[in-house]
Amino acid sequence: MKILKYSFIALAIIATSCSDDYFDVNSSETAPTTSGLAPQFRIQGAIENTTGTAQYRGAREIIGVTQYAAHHTKAYESNSWTNNLTTGSYFFWQNAYVYALPNTADLIVLGKKYNSPNYTAVGKILRAYTFGMTTDQYGDIVTKDTYDGESNMNITPKFVTQKEAYQTIFTLLDEAIAELQQPSSIGLNVEGGDVLYDGDQQKWIRFAHSVKARYLNHLNKKTSGDMAYNADAIIAACEAGINSNALNAQQDFVGGEAENQRQPFAVGGYGSSRFRYFSTFFVNLLKNPLNLAVPVEDPRLSIIVPEAVNGGYVGLDVGRGLDGDPATKYSAGNGGFYTSPTSPTYMMTYSEVKFIEAEARFRKNDLTGAYTAFKEGVRADMEKLNVPSTEMNTYLSLLDAKIGATNIGMSAIMVQKYIANMLNPETWVDMRRMDYSAAIYPGLKRPINVNLDIFPGSDEWIQGMLYERNEEDRNYINMPSNDPLIRLKTPLWWNTSEQ
Repeated sequence: MKILKYSFIALAIIATSCSDDYFDVNSSETAPTTSGLAPQFRIQGAIENTTGTAQYRGAREIIGVTQYAAHHTKAYESNSWTNNLTTGSYFFWQNAYVYALPNTADLIVLGKKYNSPNYTAVGKILRAYTFGMTTDQYGDIVTKDTYDGESNMNITPKFVTQKEAYQTIFTLLDEAIAELQQPSSIGLNVEGGDVLYDGDQQKWIRFAHSVKARYLNHLNKKTSGDMAYNADAIIAACEAGINSNALNAQQDFVGGEAENQRQPFAVGGYGSSRFRYFSTFFVNLLKNPLNLAVPVEDPRLSIIVPEAVNGGYVGLDVGRGLDGDPATKYSAGNGGFYTSPTSPTYMMTYSEVKFIEAEARFRKNDLTGAYTAFKEGVRADMEKLNVPSTEMNTYLSLLDAKIGATNIGMSAIMVQKYIANMLNPETWVDMRRMDYSAAIYPGLKRPINVNLDIFPGSDEWIQGMLYERNEEDRNYINMPSNDPLIRLKTPLWWNTSEQ
């Protein structure tokens, strides 16, 4: 990955509310910034703001909700479902709308201006991806009234329902797939800016199909209407999607001194202070991911969690904090496969595509096909993590013996997908779709010290995020209710049977 050198858009009136943004490197304005530019000089900024600001921040703020990590203080917001999450001091919304989405809008406009539909297509894919992450954390979002690269920024935009947001996502992806098959005057990588796929339009097409499969798969509770769950459509999208680890959509890092050269969750990275320790739930899951009476440790454990404590791996309970215990009692959350300075940020992987396919085939009662896709997803993730072939083959044989097509179930699929999608905010979607079920995720329980003022019932789980205070202050007329008792506890549209 190159050091960032391209223009980024930001709203000064929004950006000044947060001084520690990952890519806060340029001045801000509300007017379009496409004048005098060509799309090849904007593609890198569009990609890296999608991952480095939007996806990273979306993952950081829910890291205790997804229970990959635990913080050393018990009151940390995503551990206890309080503070930033309940007061609106949560900047994923800002990072999406101030940094990521304006760059995608400019890329779309410049692609049209320079007769390069490939750039317009990439802008639409990244735009769909960012809209998807945003609506999956908030519900109703802004799509039509946000910055479009041609008009001045509207600071009081209208919101659309999540259903409408999903319709926009699918439209953007379908248009992008078509546009990537059209001739373009400028190659995607003529300036080295395509840091995702090096200008390979066919890989972008497969990425777009994969993203479409992800969002179609979220509709599993929709049984009728124009957005009803369609397993065959999901499987078709998977088959047209990412088909090897070589096509994984990932942002690479060189491990340099600059913040944007390092994995955000690594030591010295922007988010390292948020990822203090691996959680008890995650560590224990890796110790017995097949939920066997006689535990069998996953060979990925020592690769993901590099620090053994007193001869083993010890996670910290989410929400408990150290509470006087020495930090050396717990496995530190850095230095592993996902948390080293050169660790990539994965947008979407081959293994996720196979787990999506496995779920769709399982739901249509194709158990043999579901197991085949499931096993390939596990194999792909182990290869991604460079698990030694002997250990990998032993584990895959164990899957045949203990699961196979006869015993394949949703728990096996979702546990392996949880492991493979570490640090991806998509995991929170899965946990909510699965109703936070301990039958699906063995050992899952609410954090210690959870905010009982909002979640008094033992069966209540966090469902969404509050909109940021600056959005509420500026656009309260248009935005939905931001009452924590509503926003944090109401299931999103895709998590209900409502059409």
